[in-house]
Amino acid sequence: MNHERLTADNAEDGRSKRSPDDSDTLVTRRRILQTAGGTLAAVALTGCDVGQAPQPEAAQGSAAEPRPRMPDLTGRLARYMAQARDMPLSPGVVLATKHRILDTLSAIVSGARLKPGEVTIEYVRGQAGVPEASVATTDIMTSAVNAAFANAMFGHADETDDFHPHTKAHPGCSVVPAALAMGERQGSTGPEFLRAVALGYDLCCRILMALGPAHVRATGRAAEGFSATFGATAAAGSLARFDETQMRYAISYGVQQTSGVWSWVRDVEHIEKAFDFSGMGARNGVAAATMIQAGFTGVTDALDGDTNFVSAQSDDPRHEEFVADLGSRFYVEETAIKTFPVGYPMQSPLAAFFQLRQEHGLTVDNVDHILLRLPDDGARIVDNRAMPDVNIQHIMAVALVDGFIDFENSHAYERMSDPAVVAARQRVELIADPELAVVEAPRSGFVEVTLSDGRQVSLFVSHAPGTPENPLDTQAVNAKVRTLVRPILGEAKTEALIERVNALEELGDIRELRPLLTL
Repeated sequence: MNHERLTADNAEDGRSKRSPDDSDTLVTRRRILQTAGGTLAAVALTGCDVGQAPQPEAAQGSAAEPRPRMPDLTGRLARYMAQARDMPLSPGVVLATKHRILDTLSAIVSGARLKPGEVTIEYVRGQAGVPEASVATTDIMTSAVNAAFANAMFGHADETDDFHPHTKAHPGCSVVPAALAMGERQGSTGPEFLRAVALGYDLCCRILMALGPAHVRATGRAAEGFSATFGATAAAGSLARFDETQMRYAISYGVQQTSGVWSWVRDVEHIEKAFDFSGMGARNGVAAATMIQAGFTGVTDALDGDTNFVSAQSDDPRHEEFVADLGSRFYVEETAIKTFPVGYPMQSPLAAFFQLRQEHGLTVDNVDHILLRLPDDGARIVDNRAMPDVNIQHIMAVALVDGFIDFENSHAYERMSDPAVVAARQRVELIADPELAVVEAPRSGFVEVTLSDGRQVSLFVSHAPGTPENPLDTQAVNAKVRTLVRPILGEAKTEALIERVNALEELGDIRELRPLLTL
């Protein structure tokens, strides 16, 4: 069967600029709205779309209308999951999926050389297993379950993987490793792999849409752990070519394995965090699929029967979010690809800082103070954390001292005690601003820099490069991949990997990627 290669024209992002008002010393979201055109600007790194400052989310609470449980929700979702492997995807969805796959593979390769990757390689090598799938950057062949776990641990070993701005899910780092391992086990085609990944992204985000991502986190549970298992289960089940009944079982085994608690924020080495965000979910999803292939049966109405998953996990469930706009809304188009290898709350402020640096010649010698305003939930995640790549005060200091942020300087623990960085860090102030916590721009950032001559320059960025509102084109995604993959796999394999993934719809067997990812 011949598969037509899909391409998309790259459109130039709209951009605007502003002349900073030196008298602006206090900026709130309300003032931003009042001074549209004066306080807002677009960042031109790769085109940071700012547009208008967002409006607050409509209040939701006890006055909301009760939402009736939907009949046969599990069956409706299972039928779609079984059919999705044969459904054609639009060129836009195919392009978005290839971008996320390539971006995730680069996170897997780079993460394999960090502490979570190193301990995972040692662990999985000792597990042996039936040689069904490969472990990236190694010579290890092991079971699909072990390979999915290992590659997923690599995928979130640092902060280079994609995320969904509204739910805060990290789909790629669990869905892609699960699909890759299951695809190798099954000998799946490129188109099958693409559709499985797109489906996995859907389920990864839809579970949190149904439960309410804020509700899950407010109760101390890890939304990422929940979403990772569902996304990986969907992708693995698709590649296993499950029928509706088997998909019902897969949903049920996903339900039973869903877990995670927000205690991961105390992890200082990113190991348990990688397990929570990706390793656990990918392992769970492939385990569910392979168990069902072996004849395991399960409950057929886990989402809508008595004591169902959604009602048990949320006090304000939105069951319909599991199936709303299935086949027309694809969450793989809605995730953000990071341009900086740091935690996602830092993407917008870094974009703003580097634009200000370019326009005003900011250096460590002429900057007296850097004021940051972030949405309060994001600020809590990155406020003076022990890990360098999720510590915004440290990262902004490194950006000021070095003039750039890359994989090396953002992950170097020794830079946290560098005297020049420590001194610059004293100039960085973070304010958690609840008025910036709005659904339209959940990861915005405001930066105000006071120069040694007394001038103040500032910039608000609502959507950093790589977000759905300001997407990266194929050239930009390829460029990011080269910086992460080339130092480990070499130029030849890197370029071949980029070429093959950008033409996945022409691939006859996903195992053709194996020699490009392993040593």
